[in-house]
Amino acid sequence: MNLHEYQGKSILKKYKVAVPMGIVAYTPLEAVRAAEQIHDETGSDRWAVKAQIHAGGRGKGGGVKVAKSLEEVEQLAGQIIGMQLVTPQTGPEGKAVRKVLIEQNIFYPGPSETKEFYMSMLLNRAIGRNMIMYSPRGGMAIEAVAEETPELIFTEEIDPRIGLMPFQARRIAYNLELHDEAFKNMVKFVHALYEAYINSDAKLFEINPVMKTSDDKIFAADAKVVIDDNALYRHPEIQEMRDYNEEDPIEVEASKFRLSYVKLDGNVGCMVNGAGLAMATMDIIKLSGASPANFLDVGGTADSKRVEEAFRIILKDPNVRAILVNIFGGIVRCDLVAQGIVDAYKNIGEIRVPIVVRLQGTNAEEGARIIDESGLKVQSAMQLEDAAAMVANVLK
Repeated sequence: MNLHEYQGKSILKKYKVAVPMGIVAYTPLEAVRAAEQIHDETGSDRWAVKAQIHAGGRGKGGGVKVAKSLEEVEQLAGQIIGMQLVTPQTGPEGKAVRKVLIEQNIFYPGPSETKEFYMSMLLNRAIGRNMIMYSPRGGMAIEAVAEETPELIFTEEIDPRIGLMPFQARRIAYNLELHDEAFKNMVKFVHALYEAYINSDAKLFEINPVMKTSDDKIFAADAKVVIDDNALYRHPEIQEMRDYNEEDPIEVEASKFRLSYVKLDGNVGCMVNGAGLAMATMDIIKLSGASPANFLDVGGTADSKRVEEAFRIILKDPNVRAILVNIFGGIVRCDLVAQGIVDAYKNIGEIRVPIVVRLQGTNAEEGARIIDESGLKVQSAMQLEDAAAMVANVLK
């Protein structure tokens, strides 16, 4: 589950990771009041006005501005709230901005130079260990740093049996070329950030930039946080942070029926039980010359109600020109699935796109017979290659 910046920072703050003081605002007037409160508590006379959407690159799209007065806070908040923000991660359609984060200024004069670093924590699946990736060159051009100067990207692998060791945090601070108080503060920052990452069951923490201020304090100036969906039952307070406005409405509806659905840009709707079988089904569709319109896993209990809802969700995509149902009857019986397909077809009414059903496993022959004798415009196949060929044929 993706979090907004302000939500991610609330988790970081809980684990004593230093973050700038910030307040969320939904209107320009609320933004001004937030800026006044931040000034009263921190003395900050400049404020960052930051669009809150689930996408990176907000600064490049004009979604992050600095206000030098309360009048500018109101003006910039009015410009950003309601805009359709286009970033490299949103696609050309962009995302609607419904709120902004007003944040204290941490770029202030002092005895030393202000610096920006990059830091992320994630699972390295190849070795089964968590990894800290970091660079002395943070900021909006981190992608260019990785491409043009890969020697400036460092990694620290962490043994899950013992966790982050003190020498590893010190090595990170050393590679970031920090000294004295800034060095000590970075070591504390890394330990606190890793504790937050582990205890919140996160899939990703990305802090870009990590700021070293002019008086050698270390702040998480930004925060991209992704939480493992499978662990949300342990974190009801995080689950409440879910922003449905930032998600595809069809995917949200699918989740209500415990369907794993991801919209793609093809023309063949897929209904499959099992993630591995779904991947194989999408591959065979591509090999047949077509393109999958979605990933949809109905799970091991593909009863008639769930099958009906899966059909309804697939059919909401106007690009779907055919549907391929691929069910392996292991836990579930193929004849029950077939009857569920027939019942769903009748309940939905006329389905205007052709449907190919491939059933294999327990009672597969009986399932095929139910499909063939239903009198509906549904074709059955026993082999996956035959099903793909049928789909390619009906598309022609």
